[in-house]
Amino acid sequence: MVNEVPLNGHHPGGVANGRSTIKAAVIGLGAMGRHHVRVYGEMPDVELVGVVDVSEAAVERVTRGRKVAAFTDVETMLARSRPEIVSVAVPTSLHRDVALQVIASGASVLVEKPIAGTVAEARELTRAAESAGVRLMVGHIERFNPAIRELKQRLEQAGTIFQTVARRVGPFPDRIRDVGVVVDLAAHDIDAMRFLLDLPAERVYAETARRIHTEYEDMLFGTIRFANGVVGCLDVNWLMPTKIRELTVIGSRGTFIANYLTQDLSFHENSAVSVAWEDLGSLRGMSEGNAVRYAFSRQEPLRAELEAFVAYARGGPCPISPEDATDTLAIALDLIASAHDGIPIRHVERSAQRLAHA
Repeated sequence: MVNEVPLNGHHPGGVANGRSTIKAAVIGLGAMGRHHVRVYGEMPDVELVGVVDVSEAAVERVTRGRKVAAFTDVETMLARSRPEIVSVAVPTSLHRDVALQVIASGASVLVEKPIAGTVAEARELTRAAESAGVRLMVGHIERFNPAIRELKQRLEQAGTIFQTVARRVGPFPDRIRDVGVVVDLAAHDIDAMRFLLDLPAERVYAETARRIHTEYEDMLFGTIRFANGVVGCLDVNWLMPTKIRELTVIGSRGTFIANYLTQDLSFHENSAVSVAWEDLGSLRGMSEGNAVRYAFSRQEPLRAELEAFVAYARGGPCPISPEDATDTLAIALDLIASAHDGIPIRHVERSAQRLAHA
């Protein structure tokens, strides 16, 4: 299927708001890919020149009402549309092969998380991009969630960080077939913790279960011990009828609670307790102090992510490097291995071994 009609009448080399437009394409038109198409179509300095999916029905659904070149073959799209930036939103098992095709074309590429199915494939993509001089970014979208970005700016208010707790639960998504809940869902919070703490992971331990997924785990309870002793806890599943997306950061001065869905962020101060009772006079504890809910500008995280990708493709800094994304993937895979073997895994040592054999 090929439908080579420019989107909204735009043409290559156009100008939007006094700035040259950049030509974009989207490969993979599932739930996430459709949103990439929508957001690119809303960006004034972007011209969507091509969309691709192996399913003609998916292509027809996305292009209905849009004037955009549509394809069912990646190679044909790259050759005919010649995009400058490409979003790769195919299943995880296809990330390596599709991203390598885009890299070979010379276009900047954003690969939806995870960067690849294995650490070896992730490193292969990184080397290929470096060799070709192509800009490669990975779409860890929660880094662009306004609540998480605000939390990053305010994190020092919590004092010494003791623990981070992520709860990401909800119903089973029909779209997921090639990975389990650790790689698909927990990776968001693994990356958010790494982003906030800016510390390497030392050790991981996990328990997983498969209840309704036909092949992979759909429930995780895991821990990540970071370099300075901060413990990250992950409660993630596809087993609940209601969707919860929440990250808590507990520190010596108080606790932050971020809601990914509503983009709310609050801080609950610790208040020292003095005990008047004579027998407990030597004890001190913590009690609830002031609570603050912050006001800040909300924005669709995907829009912020794609704006950052466009800026990166134009020569700006890389928001999420492939090396960074590779470590998030490695932690997720170590959690799976820990659950399989029933033992804690020294992530720092396993990472060194991976590098030695790369």
